[in-house]
Amino acid sequence: MTLGAPGFLAVPLGVALACAVPAAGEPRAAGAARPNVLLCIADDWGWPHAGVLGDEVVRTPHFDRLAREGVLFTHAFVSSPSCTPSRNALLTGQDFWRLGPGANLWSTLDPDHAVFPLLLAEAGYHVGHWRKSWGPGRLTGWETPPAGPAFEGGFEAFLAARPEGAPFCFWLGSSDPHRPYREGSGVAGGLDPDAIDLFPFFPDLPRVRSDVADYYHEVERFDRDVGEALARLEALGELENTLVVVTGDHGMPFPRCKGNIYDSGTRVPLALRWPARAAGRRVLDDLVSLTDLAPTFLAAAGLPRPAAMTGRDLGPCLAGGERTSRTAVVLGRERHTQAQEAGEGGGYPVRALRTRTHLYVRNLRPGRWPAGTPNHERAFRAGAWLADCDNGPTKWVIAARAETDETCAHSFELCFARRPAEELYDLTVDPHQLRNLAAVAGQSNLKARLAQRLAEALEERGDPRSEGMGAAFDRAPYFGGTPSWPGEAALGAFR
Repeated sequence: MTLGAPGFLAVPLGVALACAVPAAGEPRAAGAARPNVLLCIADDWGWPHAGVLGDEVVRTPHFDRLAREGVLFTHAFVSSPSCTPSRNALLTGQDFWRLGPGANLWSTLDPDHAVFPLLLAEAGYHVGHWRKSWGPGRLTGWETPPAGPAFEGGFEAFLAARPEGAPFCFWLGSSDPHRPYREGSGVAGGLDPDAIDLFPFFPDLPRVRSDVADYYHEVERFDRDVGEALARLEALGELENTLVVVTGDHGMPFPRCKGNIYDSGTRVPLALRWPARAAGRRVLDDLVSLTDLAPTFLAAAGLPRPAAMTGRDLGPCLAGGERTSRTAVVLGRERHTQAQEAGEGGGYPVRALRTRTHLYVRNLRPGRWPAGTPNHERAFRAGAWLADCDNGPTKWVIAARAETDETCAHSFELCFARRPAEELYDLTVDPHQLRNLAAVAGQSNLKARLAQRLAEALEERGDPRSEGMGAAFDRAPYFGGTPSWPGEAALGAFR
């Protein structure tokens, strides 16, 4: 089996990896109970918005409980900061660029790609999902959705349909905290916007603080869903034999977050609780990827990992044994929306290497707009405006005041302006990646070493762009819409 989607480089699924990937865990002894799997995944929930991660405003007691009783990973990253490719990578356990059209938002996924829920189903697991799982996009050729059948009645209906004695794998999805928000819901829900620790690339304005509070309000609603699922498992006596994972698919839907390769777009909360194997009350700073979840689930069930999976089994980490040997994660993005100008129907391709101390970014088409064109009248798709960033008050206030307010002008530059071909950030002194050192004297040797590491990893892990096949990403089908210009009158309300 190969990555042979039309127009894409055919890469053998057993391609060698840049770093050795441990084999899946040893098969379980005959008669050993196979664990249940509960994956709870939020939509647009990023680092570090949880109480246990140090956020003093948002209330996430159920995530915090899982982190205390299980393992909290403080350096977990998505493969790509966009819904469809991030979820495709999680389901397949592969780097997003290996998935053909599935590397893009609002596209598709070839059914030849093995996905962990259906592999578990073949092994006797009862599988299913609720609300958002794969996508968004269109699937063809799939007899069963990638995350298993949909259960409109949620977790309760799924458990009621479970065959007696069968282990289960359930994808508990959510549309929270994806936009749109009910404006003022955060304040109405008791959150204090003045106490929020804003990212430094946001202007410190009341409308922005209230917008972030509205996001927090939906994070809290997702956390309550997690709590209800845990309570149901406890009532059934199933919690102790269930591997529970809670995470998000990428950063918050705000400027310079979702769709961006910085930590604000790619770093996510991640907690795993599995009393049978995971020593509790552990905090690990290992660099991990959500592509690691698929091989972890398969190994927990005693199943072999397909050779195509580039992720790693986290089982040894959970058990308190060996730590991961990963010294860097490789990140990237292709087309988020059709956000560029006329004649440029593709995306904003990026590849990056994130080590413990540095982030190196390669912007492969620096002439394009990283968040989409600000010139809506020249957009490839009629009316698209800064369309790789979801519309909302924070985006609108930055754009509306950029010409008259120095702080908003600086935010606009960081969030929406064109970027150079290379970026380099020293995370030890610049954790939010605001000062690009790529052109600074004295950084050239480090930049060259990181660039070489990134290039070698991409080539060995089958990135079509390493073989000059990147244009195929731009030609992949796109089935969605785009955030549009709100109109001068609407934008004027934020000036």
